[in-house]
Amino acid sequence: MNSYKNPLEERYSSEEMLFNFSHNNKFRTWRKLWIALAEIEKDLGLEISDEQIAELKANAENIDYDKAAEYEKKFRHDVMAHVHTYGDVAPSAKGIIHLGATSAFVGDNTDLIQIRDGLLILKKKLVNVIKSLADFAIQYKDLPTLGFTHFQPAQLTTVGKRATLWLQSLVLDIEELDFFLETLRFRGVKGTTGTAASFLELFNGDYSKVKHLDKELSKRFGFDKVFGVSGQTYDRKIDAKVVALLSNIAQSAHKFTNDLRLLQNLKEIEEPFEKNQIGSSAMAYKRNPMRSERIGALAKYVMSLTTSSAMVASTQWFERTLDDSANKRLTIPQAFLAVDAILLIWNNIMNGIVVYPNRINKHIEEELPFMATEYIIMEEVKAGGDRQEIHEVIRVHSMEASKKVKEEGKENDLIERILNDDSLKLDKSKLKEVLDPKNFIGFAPVQTEEFIKNEVQPILDQNKDLIGLEADLKV
Repeated sequence: MNSYKNPLEERYSSEEMLFNFSHNNKFRTWRKLWIALAEIEKDLGLEISDEQIAELKANAENIDYDKAAEYEKKFRHDVMAHVHTYGDVAPSAKGIIHLGATSAFVGDNTDLIQIRDGLLILKKKLVNVIKSLADFAIQYKDLPTLGFTHFQPAQLTTVGKRATLWLQSLVLDIEELDFFLETLRFRGVKGTTGTAASFLELFNGDYSKVKHLDKELSKRFGFDKVFGVSGQTYDRKIDAKVVALLSNIAQSAHKFTNDLRLLQNLKEIEEPFEKNQIGSSAMAYKRNPMRSERIGALAKYVMSLTTSSAMVASTQWFERTLDDSANKRLTIPQAFLAVDAILLIWNNIMNGIVVYPNRINKHIEEELPFMATEYIIMEEVKAGGDRQEIHEVIRVHSMEASKKVKEEGKENDLIERILNDDSLKLDKSKLKEVLDPKNFIGFAPVQTEEFIKNEVQPILDQNKDLIGLEADLKV
């Protein structure tokens, strides 16, 4: 308890994402890369024996981290520290570990594997948020609610239609995520400055063997695409792009939680509130939207990281410089861990979100008379009235009704005033029928149905094997 612990690890992120960026996963992947390199080099004619490869495989997970730390303190080089640590437990293969490679061979290729696998972990959680929001949208596609522009009451929409706005952002995010995965390239085997000069020597100038090594190794680790050219490292634009993608997901989540927090203040929709949950240490009655606020906090952090990765990508020197390394160790894993936590919390919210239709309807009743004025003016004109004169009559009544509401705290009596105005010629019995909120929601229900059917359901169908998720919070 006397040293700092990362809250993303202790409080927020899932075990699977924590493992993806763990030491064990990282350094076991390094050893898998060294084994694959040796196997392919042997197949291409280098003097590497089956016994050497067998010894490497037998000790692939036998990692002495204390010894590696000692070597790194001595060499000031993390990759060479692990080469020596591996060589100590596989002495017959010590001379062929990392043969022809540079540090970025294990470092960069492992980073790309972790990025890919991290996105796949996030995709499952993202698909499940989309599924929950789609179900929510269909369930409430017909329930009228006040629309807001500038957080001022505007024309009605429906609770379900509003949910499609949150969904639309996630559709854009998952499209970007899929495109990123489809186009992600492996670094492969490129050598010290990307020229593969060391392999020119190993393979006696046979470039076809170098290309085979590059492509075959990438294929073994699940990459169909490999960088055609590189310096020592893969293009750091990859890091900037993936953090921007994570930021986009965070932005979508933050938008949702901003709306939900406002709706919770209006007492229309609430995030889950558990039986023994405490909203405030002082005010026992409070039901604070802690899940939404936590998403907002984490989302702000993720969005701030885009600057860091962009600065790294833009300031690399020539074929490589090491001022990216410490930054990458912080930025990439923590962006993934934070978005992982965001999506876990969002799924948790959707599993217990509560809607209060009566409260929603009460707010509609308070504002609907003002929204009906356009209909009233049109009906008066149809009955032979002068549009400008009618507009002025309705404006005066509206101002008086608004004054009653704001200054005296009374109910909105605009419709009563209009019904009692003998100068207006419209069919007043018909006016009462028209004041059904469903007459003011436009095409919201059908728009919701079409959006889910045409844009969301295909995503769910393509990813049906990912649907189903436990989303309990750590704290």
